[in-house]
Amino acid sequence: MVRPRDNRADGSAPPARAAAAARHTADLAVGPARHLGAARRTPTWLKVTTGVIAVLLVGVVAFGAYWAIRLQGNLTKAPLSAGSVQSGAAVNDSTDRMQILILGSDTRDGKNSQYGTSDDSTGYGHSDVMMLMDISADNKRVNVISFPRDLLVDIPQCTDPKTNKVYPAQSGVMINSAMSEAGIGCAVDTVNKLTGLQIDHFMMADFNAVKELSNAVGGVEVCVSDAVYDPDSKLRLPKGTSTVQGEQALSFVRTRHAFGDGGDLGRIKAQQGFLSSLTRKIKDDGTLTNPARMLGIADAITKNLTIDDGLASVPTLLTVGNRLKNIDVGKVAFVATPTVPAETDPNRLQLAEPAASELFDAMRRDVDLTDPTATPGASPSASATPTPTATVPSYDKTLQPITVANGSGAPARTQEIVQAIKADGFTQVGQLAARPVAKTAVYYGAEYADVAADVAALLGVAPGQVLPAAGVAGVQVYLGSDFANGTPTADATPQLPADIVNQTAGDTVCQQANPALITQ
Repeated sequence: MVRPRDNRADGSAPPARAAAAARHTADLAVGPARHLGAARRTPTWLKVTTGVIAVLLVGVVAFGAYWAIRLQGNLTKAPLSAGSVQSGAAVNDSTDRMQILILGSDTRDGKNSQYGTSDDSTGYGHSDVMMLMDISADNKRVNVISFPRDLLVDIPQCTDPKTNKVYPAQSGVMINSAMSEAGIGCAVDTVNKLTGLQIDHFMMADFNAVKELSNAVGGVEVCVSDAVYDPDSKLRLPKGTSTVQGEQALSFVRTRHAFGDGGDLGRIKAQQGFLSSLTRKIKDDGTLTNPARMLGIADAITKNLTIDDGLASVPTLLTVGNRLKNIDVGKVAFVATPTVPAETDPNRLQLAEPAASELFDAMRRDVDLTDPTATPGASPSASATPTPTATVPSYDKTLQPITVANGSGAPARTQEIVQAIKADGFTQVGQLAARPVAKTAVYYGAEYADVAADVAALLGVAPGQVLPAAGVAGVQVYLGSDFANGTPTADATPQLPADIVNQTAGDTVCQQANPALITQ
């Protein structure tokens, strides 16, 4: 049954509605919008203001969506690995220690065709630059480790993700060729094998990225000791400080002959100096807090960037960028992997031992390379390779290759240690000439971790001084001055060369010009 409406001649509300209105007026939690009665007209100024705000909000959302779509569309993706098994859970990009392999490709495709023909970079191209960026979990430190492209290494078996073709493992080949057959993932697997770390992400840029990035920041200041001209890279700079961008910036980071003795190590120091200056420029100019500049830089970078699937989203890239914005430039350490001329080819390089293994061990232990005695701010990430521990032998001792390198300063120790090892059942024990070192270490090659642990336990060498080394075949006992007699002194302090850090991002360094290319 429908109840009749209570219409009053004087237009007043019925008693029930009037009572409800009175209750709501007295209830401050409800507010005037809940009043029952005649509606009031919205002022014209409020309508206009509301309309303007709505338009602005729509504009901001559309602008953000446009840039998100644009930047996302710029990105090119590739697999992180070429077949090697990744151990442990995926890294948390916001809170975990993170290792990112940064590569510069020498490909001559598309916009890079002016730098040579496609024959100059076969397959996937070679890595013109290779750096491992290590961000600490507390976001207070960054280590950037450069690998010379002429460094001879062992490359594991790799599978091309596009064709599924399997490429066999290689020994003693240049590290810059690791990605040429099976792609970037093979370069990642190679560095993992070399360092004992597990890389979480990679970023690969081409020649054009350097030009566009240097233009986006308005140029980068560099310094050279003397006026120099390199006819190969076309780099020409006067003595002192200059601002380079575009083609000149690319020439500065690519030149192979302009600095040092004209080799790859001089080139690495120039690249590190360029990145240090770029870091200071971005922080000092307030770029990281300027959305317009950041979008310009992000656009320049992403258009020329290939990254792994786990990093291939704009929010993830922003997360990584935010981790870097507050780091003290004095805690951004640039390091070159210790090398010496290769025994097989003086025009190539090999790891300098024990310095290289000590560096990689310090990295696995999350050491602050600018202050090796400092306590790490967080535990080493799950990506670090644990130090091997002694196990029950599951191998034939008579077949294990072991060498003793005596750097103790006591010549008689060689035979003493050799005899001690043989007395335990190891029969294949050789000797090596060695330079003096302070700390004893046991180095081991691939698949010899258990043998190394047993030899170390036999001699009383602490587990922290048992280290993987890419250039060692079998096990090598490297005697230090702490083992001139008795048992070596266990020391948890990382042993690193005093000059392991070339510079920090806070240092302004003039590159030493190659005397052969100095001009007047």
